[in-house]
Amino acid sequence: MIRAPLLNIVQKAKKNGRLSQLIILITFLATFIVIRTITHLQKAHLIPNQNSGVFHIHHMVPGIILLIISGYLGLSFWNNNKVRLTSSLLFGIGAALTLDEFALWLFLSNVYWAKQGRDSIDVVVITIIFLTLAFLLSELDNHQFIKRLFRKR
Repeated sequence: MIRAPLLNIVQKAKKNGRLSQLIILITFLATFIVIRTITHLQKAHLIPNQNSGVFHIHHMVPGIILLIISGYLGLSFWNNNKVRLTSSLLFGIGAALTLDEFALWLFLSNVYWAKQGRDSIDVVVITIIFLTLAFLLSELDNHQFIKRLFRKR
């Protein structure tokens, strides 16, 4: 039921050169859902938490590493379609892992389950809205606004 419309969206994005944007949006959303599910299961003691007792590696750490790798690949090899799409995938995952712990950066304290942890969810929701609007507007306007903004005068 849902498969046909999704396939149409993917095919249209591919045809219009916007597959990278769609991959970022989908992987960001999927990663956020998966990481929140995992952390809730860990909090409920249904799955083990990665904690050696000495220190805890927050999931923003691999997120930042993925952002650095995807940024380097995306900027260095932007004309290679496979690398660009792989960079988009890594960027969406890395951004979700990093922004899910936004409150940790903001308060410099582990407030994931505290009231201040809600700031991370707010930032993720704003990011999802922004990514969705950017994708939809680029589909409607064919990037004309950006092209006008950066054209040579």
